[in-house]
Amino acid sequence: MKILHLVPSYKPAYVYGGPVESIAGLCETLAAAGEDVTVYATTANGNTALEVEPGKLYMIEGVKVIYFKRQTKDPLHLSFGLLKSLYKHCREFDVVHIHSWWNIPAMAGLFICKKRKVKTLLSPRGMLSSYIINHSNSRVKRLAHQLIGKSLLRYSYLHATAAMEMEACRRIMPGWQGKTLSNISKLPPVEMVKQPNPVFTLVFLSRIHPKKGLELLFEAIAGINKPLCLQIAGSGENAYISRLVKKAERLGIANKIQWLGWKGREEKFEVLMQASLFVLPSYDENFGNVVVEALHAGTPVLVTEGVALSAFVHEYGLGWVCRPEPASIQAALMDAMQDEARRSAIRFIAPSLIQQYFSPCRLVKQYREMYREVVSGE
Repeated sequence: MKILHLVPSYKPAYVYGGPVESIAGLCETLAAAGEDVTVYATTANGNTALEVEPGKLYMIEGVKVIYFKRQTKDPLHLSFGLLKSLYKHCREFDVVHIHSWWNIPAMAGLFICKKRKVKTLLSPRGMLSSYIINHSNSRVKRLAHQLIGKSLLRYSYLHATAAMEMEACRRIMPGWQGKTLSNISKLPPVEMVKQPNPVFTLVFLSRIHPKKGLELLFEAIAGINKPLCLQIAGSGENAYISRLVKKAERLGIANKIQWLGWKGREEKFEVLMQASLFVLPSYDENFGNVVVEALHAGTPVLVTEGVALSAFVHEYGLGWVCRPEPASIQAALMDAMQDEARRSAIRFIAPSLIQQYFSPCRLVKQYREMYREVVSGE
C-alpha cells in the first residue's frame, strides 16, 4: 500500500515535542512492515529551518521524506511547494494521512485531497480539543471551523490516539467516523540501574508550554515542606520560561528546581529512569508519549485527568491521577512520596505492561488494518 503522510514538521524537528517522534515512529514501523511510505513536511524547526535541501528526496529509516521550504513560520507553516506537489501527486497514493490541524499544510491539504477525491485520514494530534479551541486565537478558530473546517473534516476518517481524544473530536463533529489507536513509541531496551536519590526527585520532561501545567505544579510544591527536587527537561519560548523562573522565585521554591534543558533520545531515558516520580500536570494532552517512556524506564508517574493516558495509569495502578489544580496535585505528590512500597511495585510491573500494550509489532497490524478500511471505504 502506498501511504503519504502530510505533516507540518518531521524529524529531526524535535523542538515540537512528542508528535514529531510519534509520527516518525509510525512511519518507520509501517515501512519496516513492508508498506510504501512517503512523508511531505516543511522545513519547520521552530524559528529556524532544518538544514536540508528543500524538494530533495531523503531516505530516513526506510521512509521517503521530502521537506518543502515554508513561506511563513509557526503556526501557519505555509509552503507553496508542498501544496503544489500534493495537488500534482496525491492521486498516486492509496491514502493520504494528514497529521495536526489549524495550520495551512493540514487544512489546505485536506481541501486538496477532497477536491482530488483521494482517501484521507486525519490525526488531529490534540488540535481539536476544547482547550486548544478555547485558547489562543479562539475566535479565529471557531470562525474557521464553521466556515470551512466542518465540511473538510466530514470528508476525512478520524484517527484518535486515545478514547479521550475521540470523545473530544466527536463533540465537535458528531458522528465522525474513525478509530482509536495508540501512538507507536519506538522504545529502546533499557537496563534497569536506578541510583538512590539524595532527596525525592520529580522529573518533568516535555515541551515547556502553558498547557503543560507547570505553574500548577509550582504552587503544589510550594505547599510541601518535605525536601524534594524538581528537574525540568525540555525547551520552550524564552519569555514563558522567564515567567516560570520568576514564579518559582516568588513562591520560594527556586532552590528546589533544576533546569536541565532539552534532552536527546538517549539522555532522556536515563533522566526518566533515575527519577523517583515522573510528573505531567497538563490541562490537556491528547496522548502523552513521555508517560509511556517513563513507565518503560520503570518510573511511576503522576498525571492529571487532562492527560489521555490517565485512564491507562489508573486502570493498571501505575501511578497517581489527580485534577489539574494545585491542591489536588499537592495531595497526590504527598501520597506518592509516602508510599515507597507502591512505587517499588510499579517499577517492577510497568515495563512489561508497556511492552504488552504498546509494542510496535502489535500496534502496526492495527494501523495497517485501519488504512485498508479507509481505502476500501468500509
